[in-house]
Amino acid sequence: MENGKCNGSSASAAAMHVAMLVTPGMGHLIPLAELAKRLAARHGVTSTLLTFASTASATQREFLASLPPAIESVSLPPVDLSDLPADAAIETLMSEECVRLVPALTRILSGIRERRRLVAFVADLFGADSFDAARDAGVPRRYLFFPTNLHALTLLLHLPDLDVSIPGEFRDLDEPVRLPGCVPIPGKDILMPLQDKSRACYRWMVHHGARYRDADAILVNSFDAVEPDAAKVLRHPKPGVPPVFPIGPLIQTHCAGDDDAAAPPSPRAACLDWLDRQPDRSVIFVSFGSGGALPTEHMRELALGLELSGQRFLWVVRSPSDEGEVSANYYDAETKKNPFGYLPEGFVERTKEVGLLVPSWAPQTKVLAHRATGGFLTHCGWNSVLESLVHGVPMVAWPLFAEQRQNAVMLTEGAGAAIRVPESKGKEKIAAVVREMMVGEGRGAAVRAKVAELQKMATDGLRDGGAATSALDEVVDKWTGGDN
Repeated sequence: MENGKCNGSSASAAAMHVAMLVTPGMGHLIPLAELAKRLAARHGVTSTLLTFASTASATQREFLASLPPAIESVSLPPVDLSDLPADAAIETLMSEECVRLVPALTRILSGIRERRRLVAFVADLFGADSFDAARDAGVPRRYLFFPTNLHALTLLLHLPDLDVSIPGEFRDLDEPVRLPGCVPIPGKDILMPLQDKSRACYRWMVHHGARYRDADAILVNSFDAVEPDAAKVLRHPKPGVPPVFPIGPLIQTHCAGDDDAAAPPSPRAACLDWLDRQPDRSVIFVSFGSGGALPTEHMRELALGLELSGQRFLWVVRSPSDEGEVSANYYDAETKKNPFGYLPEGFVERTKEVGLLVPSWAPQTKVLAHRATGGFLTHCGWNSVLESLVHGVPMVAWPLFAEQRQNAVMLTEGAGAAIRVPESKGKEKIAAVVREMMVGEGRGAAVRAKVAELQKMATDGLRDGGAATSALDEVVDKWTGGDN
């Protein structure tokens, strides 16, 4: 977004076009769409977002329909994954779907190239095998878009070597994993798909880490200030490692006058109106993202902890995850049952003066931007982390799956932007962490100050001449001089 506009042009680059492969999950789609918006607004580059049929949900369709005219979308053909085990991990499903789509993707990219000046192909983190399709279609440049942070990227770039040097499981390590420029990560907090080496998803992640080296460059949705040492190391990569460009934070934006295209109107209005009636920085926003759900026991302890904390809260409540994994909502973000029925008896009535419960969904960026929001209890999904930092909201970390535990370590031990909920998840400990974040004079005050500092640096990086804007300018400059 540039100068308040969602679309723009630059005569020198008006004909350039980029194709972007979006592997499943709104957490992958949103930052790539924001990258496409920035390319259109600042450089006049048009884009095609290529999405998987497996995630053609109503939420995704409405989101795609809300994008500006410079960004079109194409749904790739369905892929049969029925031969995979019933318990196949999300990472395995996405990786297999990508590989099986290569022939169809080659045809689609060839077709785009016939109609447009297709200067680059961008694949997100589970889509590196699609580089084969881009190469076969004659696309001149192939980029990896990494929607999470430099810590996670560093781990995956080193994973083929770690696979050889660490024979046992990460979770059994006595010492944390130490990587160049990164906060030491305890083995149990390493990415979830790496926690069982016997599973297919582990082998896939090793494979992706090796294939990342085939990229011409890696674009990362992070910024130097939040992980400065990792950024410094990756700025001068070893031979064979692609150059890395931190171009974030890319978070969801809207054109002036637009509303949330995928938003149900009544909950949105209710929660923002409720926030309007609360004092400044007094409310902790509680949400576990579009794909996260808690076990019933943790859901109950969280409710009792919020009550015990005495703090105002706005909680996006989802049905619990007892019947599946904590990532059970990943492919379909709509809650299937009434979530309030799982809360402790009398909780809703007892907390009605200080809390608001919203089923399933809330306009997160608008809640975080609201003057009344003073804290964010989050699953540490990277999109949510960036939205929190951009709006200057300190975090309570309650990670669930994927890379979230590793993010929580980086945020608490490295960036100083969060306080982590203890593993036991007892109501007294939850209450203590929430109180410390909202009104504490020790750790809470330090975190609040650090987040205010990071907010300024994130904002400055997106200005003309800022670090993120200059990094993206450098990438686009390479396109203007090349032929197809």
